[in-house]
Amino acid sequence: MKKSMLLYTAIAACAIVGIAAVALKDPAQPVPSVLENRAELEALRTGDMKKLQFHEVAKPVPDVAFTRDDGNQGRLQDYQGKVTLVNFWATWCAPCRKEMAMLAELQTELGGDAFEVVTIATGRNAPQAMQAFFDEIGVTNLPLHNDTTSGLARAMGVLGLPATLIVAPDGHEIARLQGDADWASDSAKAILRNLMTGQ
Repeated sequence: MKKSMLLYTAIAACAIVGIAAVALKDPAQPVPSVLENRAELEALRTGDMKKLQFHEVAKPVPDVAFTRDDGNQGRLQDYQGKVTLVNFWATWCAPCRKEMAMLAELQTELGGDAFEVVTIATGRNAPQAMQAFFDEIGVTNLPLHNDTTSGLARAMGVLGLPATLIVAPDGHEIARLQGDADWASDSAKAILRNLMTGQ
């Protein structure tokens, strides 16, 4: 009887360990190939880019719509196939004003088939105020997308502005920087070029 009880206990313990192992290994959260050289990417961080945190596990981008600058609905999935720098901002955000010109410079230098800066104003931002914001700082090459209800920002866990997320070509968020940063710096460009080429 005791042997039977010990056997059943051992089997149950093995089953629990097996279930736990399966639970910890989540195949729905892949590590994109762009993060295989994570140590090299982290070594490229200097200055403001030291605030850029690469995730241990890539995060799927939520399927939540925002309003594009042409009035139609858009989703971050629309940018799959390229490295996307997603910047959440607002017209009342002073650090956003400082940062936006740097994001525009980054788009001018690196934007194309492999990379794009996507700017999304979140919360109550009147389209006229958004346009005035860009006009005042001379930004003409970034989109005036709007997340009026903050639905996308909430789904992505954005807690403060500005917030900038890097999304890999496969549509998974791989890194995030909270607060403003010099995105036109040599460090930022080196990191993004590395992600674009996978080298």
